[in-house]
Amino acid sequence: MNSTQNRKIAQVKNTTLVIGIDVGSEFHYARAFDDRGYEYSGKPLRFSNTESGFCELLAWMQEIKEKQGKENIIAGMEPTGHYWFCLGIFLRDNGIKPVLVNPQHVKKSKELDDNSQSKNDRKDPKVIAGLVKDGRYSYPYIPEGVYAELRTASNLRFRIESELTSVKNRLARWISIYFPEYREVYGKSDAKGGLMVLKAAPLPEDIIELGVDGVNQIWRDAKLRGSNGIKRAESLVGAARRSIGVRPGKEAARLEMSILLEDHETKVQRLEEIMDLLDTLMEEIPGAKKLLEIKGVGAKTVSGFLAEVGDVRRFTDPKQVQKYAGLALVENSSGKHKGQTTISRRGRKRLRYLLFEVSMSLVSKNPEFRELHVYFTTREERPLKKMQSLTAIGCKLIRIFYALLTKDIEYSAEKMRKDIQRPETQKSAA
Repeated sequence: MNSTQNRKIAQVKNTTLVIGIDVGSEFHYARAFDDRGYEYSGKPLRFSNTESGFCELLAWMQEIKEKQGKENIIAGMEPTGHYWFCLGIFLRDNGIKPVLVNPQHVKKSKELDDNSQSKNDRKDPKVIAGLVKDGRYSYPYIPEGVYAELRTASNLRFRIESELTSVKNRLARWISIYFPEYREVYGKSDAKGGLMVLKAAPLPEDIIELGVDGVNQIWRDAKLRGSNGIKRAESLVGAARRSIGVRPGKEAARLEMSILLEDHETKVQRLEEIMDLLDTLMEEIPGAKKLLEIKGVGAKTVSGFLAEVGDVRRFTDPKQVQKYAGLALVENSSGKHKGQTTISRRGRKRLRYLLFEVSMSLVSKNPEFRELHVYFTTREERPLKKMQSLTAIGCKLIRIFYALLTKDIEYSAEKMRKDIQRPETQKSAA
């Protein structure tokens, strides 16, 4: 994990060549400095985001290093979107460990030299190098092996889920315009039985023409069981007869529904394929199955957690994972003013979202976590609000995941209950 700032500063010695790189989509710019900020490069090196451009940068750095008698190189860059990925991996593979500087730090520091907020290809590499020199950088985590596969697959899952949600919203909009009574029969716009009927008969008049027997036959041919039968078919046809849906533009409406259903079917199929891949990848990670033994924790949570965190053994303490997720507590106080303590929100946003989601699931489905939530929100001293309690439960889950993955132990609901520090327990211990 990242060292303290003093240790980071100690990495930049008088034998270190500091490279500041301004990352772009097609071209990058680099400048070279020593540990005190003295520049060795006469002008910024402009190199392309290609293999030949990367090789040009490497040769340029090595030349300056030998000429100035330096022993090692530290290259810092601003994580501009995804454009730094390929360059970062290239530097790592060539023995140069890349470091990242916070874009907000770059933005706030660039006026120190010329008292101007101007941004250009010559100025930014210098600002970045200055931040690296002062130890204001972090080491990027570039996952490898199964963790790289997990992160890519997990990112794809989130993207497909987002696209699927968009399709569902468009389906709901179409139904509200052309067949609002559909909701009287099906509570969800994407109900399987309902979508089968809409595929064959999108508009109310099409459903009327199909009739009760025709609607029921669609479900029978698909061998769809459950509540889809004659009674529901009668309700659907009845809703179509009294529909107040928009009638103009019928052909375009039918085409739109056909496209929406095709998109929905494709997205659902792709999501199933991704989940199958994630399940396969999780089997390769020791201890991953133990996390699934916790009631309320599912495959999406475990795969998402491992994808975001990577190999949890790279952390020396679960509090580092908590900080990595942006759940570290920060206080806003000055002098006599006592500010409110909040979470930092400086970290992996997606990991924080996953932990919040699973916390709600745990409180709903897991008895011991529900007990912990009740304790947090009802204790006499400093009771937590609901959202604060969910955050605390997310932090507790991080500690449990960390222990299960690093200590090769089984989850114990009894131990979980014993960890709740109740006032009566504290008094008896005293």
